[in-house]
Amino acid sequence: MSTRVTALAPTDRSHSVLGSGATEKALTTFLNGIPGVDTVGAEARAAGFATRSIKTTSKMAGLDMIMSMVDLTTLEGADTRGKVHTLAQKATLPDPFDPTAPSVAAVCVYGDKVAEVRESLGSWHISHRADGIAVAAVATAFPSGRASLPVKILDTEYAVSEGADEIDMVIDRGAFLSGSWGLVYDQIVAVKEACRRGDGSYAHLKVILETGELATLDNVRRASWLAILAGADFIKTSTGKVAPAATLPVTVTMLEVIRDWYAMTGEKIGMKPAGGIKASKDALRYLVAVAETVGEDWLTPDLFRFGASSLLNDVVMQRQKMRNGHYSGPDYVSVD
Repeated sequence: MSTRVTALAPTDRSHSVLGSGATEKALTTFLNGIPGVDTVGAEARAAGFATRSIKTTSKMAGLDMIMSMVDLTTLEGADTRGKVHTLAQKATLPDPFDPTAPSVAAVCVYGDKVAEVRESLGSWHISHRADGIAVAAVATAFPSGRASLPVKILDTEYAVSEGADEIDMVIDRGAFLSGSWGLVYDQIVAVKEACRRGDGSYAHLKVILETGELATLDNVRRASWLAILAGADFIKTSTGKVAPAATLPVTVTMLEVIRDWYAMTGEKIGMKPAGGIKASKDALRYLVAVAETVGEDWLTPDLFRFGASSLLNDVVMQRQKMRNGHYSGPDYVSVD
């Protein structure tokens, strides 16, 4: 069962924090008033997570948790129906030789592949989750975000109409870095509304900050607040197409905003580091960071995801090593 509370509408969120409408002036005053990030301290905290000792039984539980939090992704121009089908089958049973291996959280594709994923998942697809596999789609001119707002809205509406349970949108980093925070806010609000289904429910919205282009942790913190105020269900580090992608200092900075938002409103926002996380040992450090920053309530696929498909292969191999005492041969696990 999901641990999420009922999400606040963007207008309710902004009023609860700003005390007024989300005007350019109000947003600028609020975001400029946020205390700066102690970069040295953030890096030190992140480094400290690598020193935690994890016992064997806890490690196996951690590996299973990581597996259940993966958004298995293919976002290539060469994606075919066959590749999408193979990915969906891998999502349901990541290790074909171990039926106890948990399924992943979601399969993420471009909007025109959503229907194919749903067809391939069959009964494994459950909207929204409750231990099923969700279908996520990138939208809003992913990965650059360089398109007009009407195009972004149509892109989102199409993916939702095809049956996407989750939408991964990208913010306009150019507008954000230019200080046009009201414009970024308005675009997120518009995309959130485009996530509305015919029955009045919403596809979950993950807002990608593309932190590798934001330059500073101060900007990461401001962008995190802005995305949440505008209606994000999840905040996400990266598209995976820009380096650097997810890092622990960036993730901790975003988690601190989620923690502060929860303390202020009682609403739980999800977090998704994406790109660059390839090894199980690194992913375990992210779980430690989550537990120590926002609490163990966030250690669920409803509130924390990994956008790192190649990570799944390493988790499969590490689980086999723990079960059998040796790693598999090179042909045992697919290489994405």
